Amino acid sequence: MANTDLLKELRIEKHQREEHGQGPGRWPWIVAVVLVVLMLLGLGGWWLTGRRPLEVQTAVAQSPASNAGAGAVLQATGYVTARRQATVSAQITGTLTHVLIEEGDHVKLGQIVARLDDAQYKAALEAARTQAAAAHALVAQFQAQLVQNIKDAERQESLVTKGLVAKQAAEQARTLVDTSRAQLVSQQRQAASADAQVVVARVNFDYCVIRAPFDGVITTKDAQVGEIISPFSAGGGFTRTGVGTIVDMDSLEVDVDVNEAYIGRVKPNMPAEAVLDAYPDWKIPAHVIAIVPAADRGKATVKVRVALEQKDLRIVPDMGVRVSFLEQKQDHPIAQAPGGALVPAPAIAQRDGHAVVFVVSDEIAQQRTVTPAASSQGDLRLLPAGVKVGDTVVVSPPIELKDGMRVVATGKPKD
Repeated sequence: MANTDLLKELRIEKHQREEHGQGPGRWPWIVAVVLVVLMLLGLGGWWLTGRRPLEVQTAVAQSPASNAGAGAVLQATGYVTARRQATVSAQITGTLTHVLIEEGDHVKLGQIVARLDDAQYKAALEAARTQAAAAHALVAQFQAQLVQNIKDAERQESLVTKGLVAKQAAEQARTLVDTSRAQLVSQQRQAASADAQVVVARVNFDYCVIRAPFDGVITTKDAQVGEIISPFSAGGGFTRTGVGTIVDMDSLEVDVDVNEAYIGRVKPNMPAEAVLDAYPDWKIPAHVIAIVPAADRGKATVKVRVALEQKDLRIVPDMGVRVSFLEQKQDHPIAQAPGGALVPAPAIAQRDGHAVVFVVSDEIAQQRTVTPAASSQGDLRLLPAGVKVGDTVVVSPPIELKDGMRVVATGKPKD
């Protein structure tokens, strides 16, 4: 029995044999998994490092016309203004029955732009005409009576000479003539007053027709049919004070504010060039009209009036404009600017024996083959094709920069 128990103690159970057999084989698998994870992490880091945006410096391609500061002693900004501008209104209060203008319409001097309800003024005109006619009828009556009284007085004088009637009868006849003549003069004055009332009524009636005060373009339409219009602000805001605004486009000029520290550089009739913010490639020849003899103490500026020597439909009031005051008038101010775009010379690199420029769009560098023009403007090179004005280009592109790579500007793009 004792030997049997001893043999049982020496026997190895099944679960003990499995644990003993698996122990040495688990570690190689663990080491393999760790090595695979490390390899994946290394590959991921290498991939992320390769995809990280390349830091570059950038600049904006300029227009050949925008580099027009040469020869300028001073530059200032301002706005296009109209020296002749008016809000068309009525001289009487009335209800609009017709509005014959729209924004952008060209109108001529005296052209009808609106009509008011004229029923009341038409009736007043007819009444004035009737009163004037009655006054003139009385004038005719008094004229006839005066003629008759003069004849009666002459007969009485004849009878007095012959001694047939008393002198008193002749005197009474002369008095009656003088009275009739005075009544005629008074009635003539009343007839003239009635005629003046007709003129007043006709003027008021004509005020029902609103006309353009000068040639120009309608810029705003401020009233509609059915609204009350008045030359006075009344009715708690329910009345309009104008039908629309008309601008004489031939009177457009530029008002610029020049810092008072540099106003001494500006002289009357000084040549200048104006560039509209809306059309940066268009240089407009101009000259100084006058320096307004007043300063703005808040802005420390002096207003300068500048005349535009070219008229164009693209020039409209309140446009932003940049004015360059020139030392002398340009020989060819209207010459066509060359096409293409100006880029910094370092932006042009050599790749595979060709001149290329990297244009950045949505943080992606696109390689473009270019042929620089022979002419240059300072440190800028003219590219007739391949780059457009406003494109962002890479300055001094690194050798590792390739087409299609992601890039990020190191700072604000250079203008």
